[in-house]
Amino acid sequence: MIPVPTGVRVWLATGHTDMRRGFPSLSLQVQEVLQRDPLSGHLFCFRGRRGDLLKVIWHDGQGACLFTKRLEKGRFLWPSPADGAISISPAQLGYLLSGIDWRNPQKNLETDFGWLTVCL
Repeated sequence: MIPVPTGVRVWLATGHTDMRRGFPSLSLQVQEVLQRDPLSGHLFCFRGRRGDLLKVIWHDGQGACLFTKRLEKGRFLWPSPADGAISISPAQLGYLLSGIDWRNPQKNLETDFGWLTVCL
């Protein structure tokens, strides 16, 4: 989990993003599309076309960080492009990164405790 400092906002770039992009071109997208400053210390999240890959850019005050996560199965739940830029809480980001519906978090016993059936 990314250590999100107090007061930092998490922004979701709606729609899909070319996942070949790195920090420079994603930060340009933050400036042009989201109308935000990529060096502000806020986290900006992008999802690929298939929905199983997520990239997060963050400038921590010392340098640029680029985090990537790919789900082995399932997709990251994402708002529609019509919603524009969405801000979520750091707790919702935790759910999002875990593949849980961040809009209505509920435990998925198959995902969270699937290993119990093997151990029993």
